[in-house]
This record gives sequence, C-alpha cells and structure tokens, in this order.
Amino acid sequence: MTGLIDALRAFEGEAAGPAFTMPDPVNQVMIRHWVEAMGDENPVYVDAGAARAEGFDGIVAPPTMLQAWVMRGYRATVEAEAARAPGAPARFAQDKVFALLDEAGFTSVVATNCDQEYRRPLVLGDRLTAASVLESVSPEKHTALGDGHFVTTRTDFTDEAGSPVATMRFRILRFRPRAAAADETAGAATPEDRRPPPRPRPAITQDNAFFFEGLAAGRLLIQRCASCGVLRHPPRPACARCRSFEWDTVEASGRGTVFSYVVVHHPQVAPFDYPLPIAVVELEEGTRLVADLVGVDPAAVHIGMPVALEVVAVDDELTLAMFRPVHGTRGEP
Repeated sequence: MTGLIDALRAFEGEAAGPAFTMPDPVNQVMIRHWVEAMGDENPVYVDAGAARAEGFDGIVAPPTMLQAWVMRGYRATVEAEAARAPGAPARFAQDKVFALLDEAGFTSVVATNCDQEYRRPLVLGDRLTAASVLESVSPEKHTALGDGHFVTTRTDFTDEAGSPVATMRFRILRFRPRAAAADETAGAATPEDRRPPPRPRPAITQDNAFFFEGLAAGRLLIQRCASCGVLRHPPRPACARCRSFEWDTVEASGRGTVFSYVVVHHPQVAPFDYPLPIAVVELEEGTRLVADLVGVDPAAVHIGMPVALEVVAVDDELTLAMFRPVHGTRGEP
C-alpha cells in the first residue's frame, strides 16, 4: 500500500473545503438556547455582571459552542452540493482523499475524536471565519472495525480582524468493512476471525473512571459538587457553578424519562444492531446522560417515555448503562 499512502499524503496541507464566514455574530439568543439545552448554569454566559466578576469584559460564549457558530445549516449544505456540476472533479483535498480511499475499498467511515484548542473567549459581536486543511493521513492501521486510514482535518477559526481564536482537529477512520475483507480471503477465516468485533471502548480517564467502576458493581453513580451540591454529567474536574474542584458521588435511582432521542440507521458499524435507538435520558435526580435504549421498538420511542436503568455487561471488560421502558408504557414489547 506504499503507493496509496504516498498518493493520500500528497494532499496534506491543502484546503479540505471552502472557507466559511458565519452569517451572524456571536449573540445572546443562541448562547441562551445552548446553555438551556445543555443544562449549563454558569452565569458568565448570560449575566454581564457575573462575567465581569470573573475577570471578563462582558458575557462570553461557552467554548464548546465553537463549531455551532459556523454551521451553515441543512438547506445551505444541500444547495451547495446541488450547485456542483454532475461529474465535476473534486475541488478540495478531503474529497480527493475520500475518492482514493473508496477506490481502494476503504468505504466505511466512523468519527473517532475531536479536539478543540481555544485561544481566547468568544464575546458578543464576534464574527468568525473557519478555514479547513487536510492535516494528515495515517498509514494503514488495524482496528476492531477493520483495516483503514485515519484522516485528520484541522479547522482554524479567526475573528473579523483575522486573529486566531481557536483550532479544531476532527479525525475519522475510513476503513474496509470486515465483510468485504472476508470476501477477499474467502475460506481462510477461522471461527475466531468470524466473531463480531468488540464494542468500541469509551475513553476512561481519572475524571470518569468512578462512573464505569460503579456500573461494573451495578450502581449508577453521578458526580456531585462537594461545595454547592450540583450534580453534573458527564464527569469533569470542576464545578461549572462554583468552580470548586471538590466532588463526591451519589447513587442515582436509575429512573428517568426520555428527554430527546435519535434512531440511527446508517452508517452501520459492527457489533451494533440496527435500527439503533439512542436517548438523552433525564434522571429523576435532574441530570442527564446519553445511553442506548433496549427492549423497545425504535418506532415507539417518544419524548417523555418513562425508562429505567438496565446495567449491561457487553463483554468481560465493559459494563454500560442502558435504559428500558418501564412496565406499562407505550412501546414496551
């Protein structure tokens, strides 16, 4: 595959897509919608006095809203694709690299990670421009999903003066599906080779290890600020309300309701079963977490549906929290 990797890497450093300037400045309305949806009660995002008390000049935007400010929306994306002439050659490096990978049989894709680096807080009135480059393509790697290449795109965000404010690196794996790989070596696979790959591992850190250890013991533990008592999930080092680094945990009852949900149909990745319902569950303690729904027809999932925790040992090393409709609710089998 030396020839392929050389051809792929020839596009490193080239524009991955068109530069895009956000149509609207950073504004309070979008910030308010964001923090209400995320349950983030940090006052520096909505109260100028609180922001100044923390050393800012005024209200600042949540750093993790970064990508939301330059999203073009569904209609603009569809219109941009429709405007491309049929059969026209790819203009940008990412499309060219994907075309080469498709030709080589690496036709499946899964996002692996996204890293963001912030240079300064975004403030009301900022108008951002995002410009992306294809930063790197890895040599062929062997993964649980199949053999493939990791493709990393770097997006640089600048303000109206051209000064950098943030950088984002987004990495995906373009891989050859195991079924296709098996076809190429028909008859050579052993029963061990034909077993489905293990479920992708979550990133376990010092901040969230307690959560997975609790699940392994059959307990749903939620992080709690030891100073002001606010619950938070996912786990993180400091409290967003009082900034304390002190915390303990409480055991949740496991009862809650579906706050929001999606049903995933594509892309299909082993070893998941499809269609795959995934929900944001609001626990009765008040915090939320994302989990698979089990024991329910995906078409019957609805917002407000009562659910209860089901601790599932997916293999010998990994235990996860999933949720099942409680008895008597619409959609339970």
